[in-house]
Amino acid sequence: MEKGNIKIIGGKYKGKKLYMNDKQTTRSTKQILKESVFNSLQWEVSDSTWVEMFSGVGSIGLEAISRGAKKAYFIEKNPEAAKVLKKNIDSLKEEDSQKCEIVLGDAFERVWDVIEDLKQNKNKAFFYFDPPFAIREGYEGIYEKVSNLIKQLPKINVEKILIEHQSNYDFPENLGKYKKTKTRKFGKSSVSFYE
Repeated sequence: MEKGNIKIIGGKYKGKKLYMNDKQTTRSTKQILKESVFNSLQWEVSDSTWVEMFSGVGSIGLEAISRGAKKAYFIEKNPEAAKVLKKNIDSLKEEDSQKCEIVLGDAFERVWDVIEDLKQNKNKAFFYFDPPFAIREGYEGIYEKVSNLIKQLPKINVEKILIEHQSNYDFPENLGKYKKTKTRKFGKSSVSFYE
């Protein structure tokens, strides 16, 4: 298991390299895209809660923790990716690794366990969706599935929703009660923000 070229960009762990596994199971979020996302949210990250769907090595949730988030949930169904994720979490100081929770299983099913947790704690979270690109085998309808799930998310537990997706795909202006506020493009990848 190698430390890859993904680094934490800002905050307490700035410059820290994250472990990567075989490139085929996780696609790392481009550094420039991640930097832009966190720069645009700057002051909102401190003391926030994050839910990283399809988390892979956890670069988004760990970035949030580095910048002062109080809790991050990582939903990942691939056991190999989850092992690498655990290694990345364990490499943080104990007080920060305790803020991280790995939720193993299908993101579309397990997200409801996380929402139950948020409800009990009267908490809101940033939901970050980075589904496998639709060009990957078995993921052809993934964006429709993501859209349908977002429409069902209870507003009371949602701070903002961010979706990382292929630039050639446009998510609709409205997903249920959520409205698109902006989309930022970075080559083949884009991020759409909903509130």
